[in-house]
Amino acid sequence: MVTDTKDTIHTVDASAVLRLLPNRPRLLALGEPTHGEESLLDLRNELFRQLVEQGGYRTITIESDCLAGLLVDDYVTSGAGSLDVVMEHGFSHGWGASAANRELVRRMRAHNDGRPASEQLRFAGFDGPLEITGAASPRRALTALHAYLSRQVGAGLLPCTAQTLDRLLGADDRWTDPAAMTDPSRSVGQSAEAGRLRLLADDLVSLLDAQTPQLAAATSPEELDRARLHGRTATGLLRYHHWMADTSPARMARLVGLRDEMMARNLLALAARGPALVHAHNAHLQREKSSMRMGGTPLEWWSAGALVSEQLGEEYAFLATALGTIRHRGVDAPAPDTVEGLLHALPQDRCLVDARRLAAALRDTPPVPRVSPWFGYAPLDPAHLAAADGLVFLKDVPQPRSAGRTVRASRGV
Repeated sequence: MVTDTKDTIHTVDASAVLRLLPNRPRLLALGEPTHGEESLLDLRNELFRQLVEQGGYRTITIESDCLAGLLVDDYVTSGAGSLDVVMEHGFSHGWGASAANRELVRRMRAHNDGRPASEQLRFAGFDGPLEITGAASPRRALTALHAYLSRQVGAGLLPCTAQTLDRLLGADDRWTDPAAMTDPSRSVGQSAEAGRLRLLADDLVSLLDAQTPQLAAATSPEELDRARLHGRTATGLLRYHHWMADTSPARMARLVGLRDEMMARNLLALAARGPALVHAHNAHLQREKSSMRMGGTPLEWWSAGALVSEQLGEEYAFLATALGTIRHRGVDAPAPDTVEGLLHALPQDRCLVDARRLAAALRDTPPVPRVSPWFGYAPLDPAHLAAADGLVFLKDVPQPRSAGRTVRASRGV
């Protein structure tokens, strides 16, 4: 059935991707259904290289800590630091251990060497400073924003001193206690100090907005962008910590939703700067509501992709990725009545599928959802097919190149 559908199956390259879309999107999102598979990151790297050459893309952003990613961006644009240090400290979730991520950073630095800023490639993380075990202290973001405003507008307009922030923040390990992820009573997010910090963070961001003409004239666009990033991150972290201390049944759903809201705000800021390739789990980039089970509890939330798509319309495009087999994870050939099974029967090792055409072709004989024996792989929901702009399919995922990698493939989304 798939092979009889004209113009549905294409090679996986930038030109084919751009032909699928009505216009060049400001954010081209490439999802993955599992984390930690180097072959998926190799494909991402190659697609980014082609998009740079053929589509004028200059930025790649991945599901990694937005503040840590500043270290990577400094390295690829100026050579500051060393590659080893950048890979160790510039990524969250263990992504710095990935050989493909290391190669991406190395190639970006080589491309940028000697080029003017207008022609340089940029790197960004768009996730909050969050791990599955908890959230970072808001100290770094808050103090950086305060220091920027103090230099540019003077202490008289600031709502507090740096010493007040330091006193209210206290020791960072109060904020990062991993026990707080499962025990709200261990969180400081609803303490009197945290409540005061939320008000101060809001005042600092408001001051940043109110002083924009002066700040834009006195500092570089890069400095102003980073101040805004610190503001978004500070308010987002304090909101996240507040809900970590919540004891209602809505707690976990709010937390996963807040994470994607932080992602969406970072993506919209990047879209304002120019076209970017976005890479993350399918669940963070799809247009439909996302869902997962955590500790046996079903959770639903609107993904970053859904939020950004609502804002950008056709300037946001989403390519989902689906896989045939991941044999080293116990994921064998898909059943023939699934979307993955239909595509697995094709002769191509990998292909780009016009998702909407495929969905239309399968309307009379809808495929069944695939069930994965491994919790780390999220199969494609066939009901979501028509809402994607394209589908990248890899028939077989090879054994990892390095058995010693520590990328957290089991982290889920």
